[in-house]
Amino acid sequence: MARRRVQRLSEEEQDLMQFEDRYKNRPRPKQESTDLVAGIVIRARGHHYDVQTDPGTDNRVRVCEVRGRLLAEQIADRSKDTLVAVGDHVWVRPNGKEKGLIERIDERTSVLSRQRPGVNMLAEDVILANPDQALVVFAAADPEPHTRMLDRFLVIAEFNELPTAICVNKVDLTGLDAAKRIFGLYETIGYEVIYTSAEEGQGIDALRDLLTDRVTVVTGPSGVGKSSLINRIDPRLSLQVGDLRDFQQKGKHTTRAAQLFRMPFGEKTYIADTPGIRELGLYDIDPIDLQFYFVEMQEYLHDCRYSGCTHDHEPECAVRAAVERGEINAERYESYLKLLHGEE
Repeated sequence: MARRRVQRLSEEEQDLMQFEDRYKNRPRPKQESTDLVAGIVIRARGHHYDVQTDPGTDNRVRVCEVRGRLLAEQIADRSKDTLVAVGDHVWVRPNGKEKGLIERIDERTSVLSRQRPGVNMLAEDVILANPDQALVVFAAADPEPHTRMLDRFLVIAEFNELPTAICVNKVDLTGLDAAKRIFGLYETIGYEVIYTSAEEGQGIDALRDLLTDRVTVVTGPSGVGKSSLINRIDPRLSLQVGDLRDFQQKGKHTTRAAQLFRMPFGEKTYIADTPGIRELGLYDIDPIDLQFYFVEMQEYLHDCRYSGCTHDHEPECAVRAAVERGEINAERYESYLKLLHGEE
C-alpha cells in the first residue's frame, strides 16, 4: 500500500511539472483561458481562501479550496512550507457564483515571513506574499513619538527586504520644522518620509501616490491617525477613528494572519495591517546579523579590526568611530545596542 502511494505522488508531480511547462511564461493559460480567472488571496481561513478576482474578468470574492494535485506537491516537497498565503497571485476555476478551486499559484516576488513557531527545523511561515512596501505611521505628537519603536519596525522590514516609507502624521500639532527635527534623520539615511496632517489635509496627495497600485503593509502605534489618513485619501471608506485594525480584521474568526483589502483607488491598490510587522519579534534575527539591518552602518562594517565585531566594546571598531565623528547618529546607535542586548 505504501509503495502504491509513493507511485501515485510521483505521477502527480510529473503531471504538475508538465502543467507548469505548458504554460510557462504565459500571462494566462491558453487552452483554459475561458475557464480560469486570475485573482489575489486576500484572506486565509484554514483550508479555505478568499480570493479577490480581477476586475477585468470575474470581479468578485470567491471562497476557494486548493486543487488536490497542488496539495500532493506540497507533501512531496517539504521545502514548500506555506503552499498558499495571503497576497499570493492565483488562478481559479470558478464553481458557481461564490466558490472556486485554486488551480495554479504564481511564483512569489517577495514575502514577509518568519520561522514557523514551535518547529525546531528550518520552516518558513509566510505571513504575507508579494508585498511591495511597508508604510510605518507615527505621529509628530499625541502620542509622543518613540523613535526606538520606529527603529524596531525598520529592522524587521529590512530583515524581510521590504522597502519602507515613513508617514509622520499630526504635523499640525507641532509644525513641520519640529517634526523634521525628530524624523529628518531617517530622510538622511535613505528612507522616504511623508509629513501629513489628516486634520488639515497636508501630504494626502503624496500619501495616495505612494499607496496607489501597490500592496502596502500599514503599521504603527495606536492613536497615530491611520484611520483618519485613510479616510482623507478616500472618504468613501468612512472608517471610524481607531478602526483601521477592525477594518482589516472583521469577523469572529480573526487570527494573527494578514488580511488584504482592496482600496477604491488604483486598480491594484491593497493595504494590510498585519502582525508580521507590528507584533513580530526579533527572535528570527541572529544578533550578529543585526548590524546589516541598520542601513547607515553598512558602509563601515568591513573596516573593523575584528571580523566578528559586534560594534559594542571591541577595539578599533569602525562603527563606533563613525558614531564619535557624528557620521552615525548616536541615538540610532543606542537603538542598535538595545536591540543587540535584547532590551526593549
